[in-house]
Amino acid sequence: METLSEILSQAQRSGVAVGHFNFSDLVTLKAVFSAAQELNVPVMVGVSEGERALIGVRQAAALVKSLRDEHNYPIFLNADHTHSLSKAEEAARAGFDEIIFDRSELSFEQNVAETRRGVEAIKSINPSVLVEGEIGYIGTASEILDKAPEGMSSLTTAEQARQFMEETRIDVLAPAVGNMHGLLQGMVRGQAQKRLDVERIRQIEQATGIFLTLHGGSGTNDDDFKKAIQAGITIIHINTELRLAWRRGLEAALAGTGEVAPYKILPGALEAITKIVRERLRLFNFRDGSSAQGEPSRATA
Repeated sequence: METLSEILSQAQRSGVAVGHFNFSDLVTLKAVFSAAQELNVPVMVGVSEGERALIGVRQAAALVKSLRDEHNYPIFLNADHTHSLSKAEEAARAGFDEIIFDRSELSFEQNVAETRRGVEAIKSINPSVLVEGEIGYIGTASEILDKAPEGMSSLTTAEQARQFMEETRIDVLAPAVGNMHGLLQGMVRGQAQKRLDVERIRQIEQATGIFLTLHGGSGTNDDDFKKAIQAGITIIHINTELRLAWRRGLEAALAGTGEVAPYKILPGALEAITKIVRERLRLFNFRDGSSAQGEPSRATA
C-alpha cells in the first residue's frame, strides 16, 4: 500500500486535498471511514492530546490499523497538535503516520529550536513518520466560540515559512492564512464564513515546496477551499463541524424516546457525521462535477 507521503504527493500533482477528520469515539471513526470508502478517496484521521487521553494512544493506532489492514484502504493516523516531546515520542512508537509537533505558542526562534528537536527525536524512532510544524496563530479550541481569539492577525509570511522549513526539516507545514480553530456563533447559524488569504498560501507554497496543511477548516467558504487547494494546500482539517453534527445527531435520536441501547441510539450521530464528511471529501477531491452516472469525477495525476 502507498505511504502517506506518496498519497500527499499524488494529491499535489492532481490538484486535490486529503481530508483530515478528528475522532474521539468509534462512531466518528466509522463515519469518516464509511464516507471515504463510498467516494473511494484516501483519508486522514487525527486524535489530539485530549482525544488520545480518552481513547488511548495505542488503542487509536490499533483501530485505524485494523481498518487499513482489513480493507487494504489508505486511511492514515495523525497525532494532532502534540505539544510535548514525550507525547510525540509515544505516538511515534505506537505507529502513527504523522505527528504535528506544535510549538507555535512560543516565539519564532523558540518554535524553530523546539520543532527541530522534535523532528530529530521522532525520526530517530521511525524515519517514515511525517512531522508537521506550525507557525502563526489560529486559536486553540475546536469549539463554538462567542468571538475570535485574540492574536488572529498573526499570519504566516512566506519568508518565515521558508526559514522555518529549512531550519527544522519538517515534512509538512501548518501556516496561519486566515483559518481559525472552532466556529463562531454566526458560522453555526450560517450567517458568516471564514475567508482565507489565498495569495498568502500561494506565496508560502512557492517559498517552501512542501506539503501544506489547513487547520481549522470548519466553516470555511467553499470557493476559498477550492482556491486554497489550487494554491498549494494538501491537507484540510475538519473537526468542529463533526462535533456539532455528533451532538445534533445524538440529540435528534434521543428526542421522544426512552431507548437505552447505545447501538440503537448512536446511528443517528453516525449518519449526521457521515453526511458532513461526505460533503467535505467531495469538495476536496473532485473538481469536474458529476459523471453520467451521477458520481463525481475525481481528478487524477
